[in-house]
Amino acid sequence: MADVVEYAPQAHQLAYTFGGRQPVLRVEPGTVMRIHTEDCFGGAVRTMGDLPSQVCRFPELNPVSGPFYVAGAEPGDTLALHLVSLTPARDWGVSSTFPHFGALTSTAQTATLQPPLEERVWRYDIDTAAGTVRYTARRSDYTVDLPLAPMLGTIGVAPAAGETRMTIVPDLHGGNMDTPELRAGTTLYLPVNVPGALFAVGDGHARQGDGEACGVAVETAMTVVLIPEVIKGIATPAPRLESDTALMCVGSARPLEDAYRTSHTGLVRWTTELTGLETLDAYQLVSQAGRSPVGNVCDPNYTILAVIDKAYLHGAAAYGGAHDRLRALAAHHDPGRG
Repeated sequence: MADVVEYAPQAHQLAYTFGGRQPVLRVEPGTVMRIHTEDCFGGAVRTMGDLPSQVCRFPELNPVSGPFYVAGAEPGDTLALHLVSLTPARDWGVSSTFPHFGALTSTAQTATLQPPLEERVWRYDIDTAAGTVRYTARRSDYTVDLPLAPMLGTIGVAPAAGETRMTIVPDLHGGNMDTPELRAGTTLYLPVNVPGALFAVGDGHARQGDGEACGVAVETAMTVVLIPEVIKGIATPAPRLESDTALMCVGSARPLEDAYRTSHTGLVRWTTELTGLETLDAYQLVSQAGRSPVGNVCDPNYTILAVIDKAYLHGAAAYGGAHDRLRALAAHHDPGRG
């Protein structure tokens, strides 16, 4: 079993930006890392009476653990992060509505005349043994058990050109993408913009629906086991994901159709690179075989994915088979030990 490097930050060590911070740890590629993360409220929202506007200090929301310096990563390379396991660190999670945040409320960008939504908190019971997350209505006795589906809402690297971005923003550096595809068994590919890449992770969700409509998932602290790898000399223009069965390109922009265009342009170009297809032939294949799960429609940028099953690509190997190599390395690691 591989040795495990563990990082558990104190509250004052949490980060709220990508870029603009010194690394907390230096690791070698191939290192198995166990990283402890806080929820998007920094653990301050614990009961239904804890309104975020009262118990959280703005703009210190969406904390991440890191950044981590990966030895050998240089601008122009690609950082691969393989998610080995995601385990809720609490037996509860919380969600909420905000007066001017979420897909179905008036915002400064889309102003309407109706009153703002009420700020309200829901508390969810998380049963890891049963694999469930229990929804309980606030204004009735209605309950339903939903499948536990741990994911990371936020993961990214330092942006280019010395830029600093709030952790709530998704963009070319990754960030708050809020896609349920960021689950255990997935490899995320990110551009390396600065020496060491300086990646950070956080914003664990016990589960989230596509789109994260109200703006808040079932937020919980998470224990993240991952393995970084550096892919030398190959640049990645925007975040990409690979599972055992699919390739995915991430687009983050406003309006939503531009996020759609960004993700699908990326997937058409990636398909062209992997198969040798001419651009319009690849466009046609993606048009008929692709899928478009939505990450979020509430953050400063919206996020949508373009997905194609690898079965349609005749065995083409992305990044020289990095996902399979990391999968094999993860198979030798028991995330419950170390």
